[in-house]
Amino acid sequence: MPQARLYQRVKNSMQSGRARVGQWVLEFESSEPQRPDPLTGWAGGSDTRRQVRLTFPTLDAAKAYCEKHGLTYHVSAADGGPRSLKLQAYADNFRGPDISL
Repeated sequence: MPQARLYQRVKNSMQSGRARVGQWVLEFESSEPQRPDPLTGWAGGSDTRRQVRLTFPTLDAAKAYCEKHGLTYHVSAADGGPRSLKLQAYADNFRGPDISL
């Protein structure tokens, strides 16, 4: 029976927007170890399910898909959760130390 991993997509550090943040992703676990290619030396294998990545709007939708297709799954915890934004003006970069006299 194929193993699947469900996790919530987090914001990429290279993007400024919040598009696709919060979507749930289903990835299949590898059923065999990767082995180096004799010609190039790259790691790879014959398991084509590693190339499949499905996205869902909610965790319930992802779980329903797994149960419908007979997949065993585990949910990975999100990294850190929502972060708070530190509001700072550009001029604060050039402010010196606070000197109280």
